[in-house]
Amino acid sequence: MLWKNRRQSDNVEDIRDGSESSGGRGRVIAGGGCGTFIIIILALIFGFDPQRFLRNAPTQPAPTQTNTRPNAQKMDDDAKQFISVVLADTEDYWNGVFQKAGRRYSPPKLVLFTNRVNTACGLGQAAAGPFYCPGDKNVYLDFAFFREMKTRFEAPGDFAQAYVVAHEVGHHIQQLLGTSSKVEAAQRQAWNEAQANDLSIRLELQADFYAGMWARYAMQKGVLERGDLEEALNAATAVGDDRLQSRTQGYVVPDSFTHGTSAQRMRWFKKGLETGDIRQGNTFNTREL
Repeated sequence: MLWKNRRQSDNVEDIRDGSESSGGRGRVIAGGGCGTFIIIILALIFGFDPQRFLRNAPTQPAPTQTNTRPNAQKMDDDAKQFISVVLADTEDYWNGVFQKAGRRYSPPKLVLFTNRVNTACGLGQAAAGPFYCPGDKNVYLDFAFFREMKTRFEAPGDFAQAYVVAHEVGHHIQQLLGTSSKVEAAQRQAWNEAQANDLSIRLELQADFYAGMWARYAMQKGVLERGDLEEALNAATAVGDDRLQSRTQGYVVPDSFTHGTSAQRMRWFKKGLETGDIRQGNTFNTREL
């Protein structure tokens, strides 16, 4: 992706120096990520207590907040600039979409943190991957996730990272349009966990659709390079529930899916990319995902 010497968003807050963003207890975090630690991934998926498995694990010193290696620091600085450009592009795109609909777009803030962070949705941890908190309308990201995407989940590339940001911004769009609150209300009235999970999957797939809409804008803007779209599609595939479960435990449990299969995530991203029409992204009004 062509990003150097382009506008960077002013809505990036870097608290990797050890400070934490303010917040309290609030609504459930919406996310699009896989985990940094396999045990915690499984805990998030299946709802068990990870402490049962971590009590006897050897302790390791907590990583320092400031990386003193010049090369690593430069990589993080470049990553911050890149993310700021991607966020700026999402601001430009969604501002135009909202203006055409006669509405005003209020962009989210993207908070860069290390390890854990206090949010209006409670304590957020890097192990859960990037996430959006509707309580404070912030996207939260630890750069360690991008390294995990490349090494553990075989989804490298800068546009794969851009897809992640665009997906989380998609959750912000859902918050602004009132979709998130409707889903939360429906989940509270769900007959069982499977029905609640189905609503969660549809919410995530719609965020993938919105990410695809933005990717279409980036393509038309002429900032994509050869292989960029393949990187995004590979990333969407890498974070499918079936692929994650297969990699972490060797088998899949469809009833426990909360984000959608690899095929579903790729399909809805591609649909957003191909149509660019927000009216085509109603994942709640279709039987076939």
